[in-house]
Amino acid sequence: MSRRHCRTFQLSEFLDRAYVGTVPGSIQSIERAAAILRTLATGSGTLRLAEISASLHLPKGTAHGILRTLTEVGFVEQDRDTGRYRLGEGLSDLRSHGLDGNELRALSMNWADPLAARSGAAVRVGALVGLDVLVVHYVFRPDPSDQRADVGSLLPIHATALGKVLLAHSPGTQRLLPAGPLTAYTGRTITDPVRLTAELTAVRARGHALEFGEHLPDQAGLAAPILSPGGLVVGAVGIHGDLDRICDAAGCPRPRLVVQVTDCAHAVGRELMTSRSGE
Repeated sequence: MSRRHCRTFQLSEFLDRAYVGTVPGSIQSIERAAAILRTLATGSGTLRLAEISASLHLPKGTAHGILRTLTEVGFVEQDRDTGRYRLGEGLSDLRSHGLDGNELRALSMNWADPLAARSGAAVRVGALVGLDVLVVHYVFRPDPSDQRADVGSLLPIHATALGKVLLAHSPGTQRLLPAGPLTAYTGRTITDPVRLTAELTAVRARGHALEFGEHLPDQAGLAAPILSPGGLVVGAVGIHGDLDRICDAAGCPRPRLVVQVTDCAHAVGRELMTSRSGE
């Protein structure tokens, strides 16, 4: 099925619904610096300016100014030959995740259940673990059919909506992917690294990711990123189910489901913001 004429929800629509910049007493430049440091702390930890700015949706000039300051104080180092950035010696302890799976699960529980009820689909909340997605929370779809909870399972990062969202915002992890063809789970799986890179660029622009029979041939998925107060993507929430439940006849995600999933992601992010502001 062709998705050429799908209605596209651009990133501006996603951010219009978000909560960025609403932390009482927050200083935006510090939040952005923290997000850059955490981005460098994931994956290989050596990134180009363009990769950092695209991952955090920052203008290159803004990202470069923050990186220059962080370099001057020793928090970031720049390779003179390649121009790539990495964490400085003084911040080696930042090479850990800022939000563990248990916290992400606790924050998302109040919002994942209503999403399942409204969408009629199963809900998964995931976090990046190496080159896989760890399912930290699962809500059954609201029907009496036999279902199996995926909590604790690992999903392929390139063949699922959850994985694409997390990979799109983790350029360090992208660099760890094999240079050759990726594992094919179905005939629709994106196995070409060049095609995957183009898909991830589109995911960042839209603010959500779609999987259409790429992991399981009769299943589709839709996911959106969960943002921390500083703008870092710390997890993803999504729905999955039969192809015709998630997508229309043209293979496009149903607009009401896109809104429901992104609204849920924003709500979990606000929950995170509230919990962190009280610390």
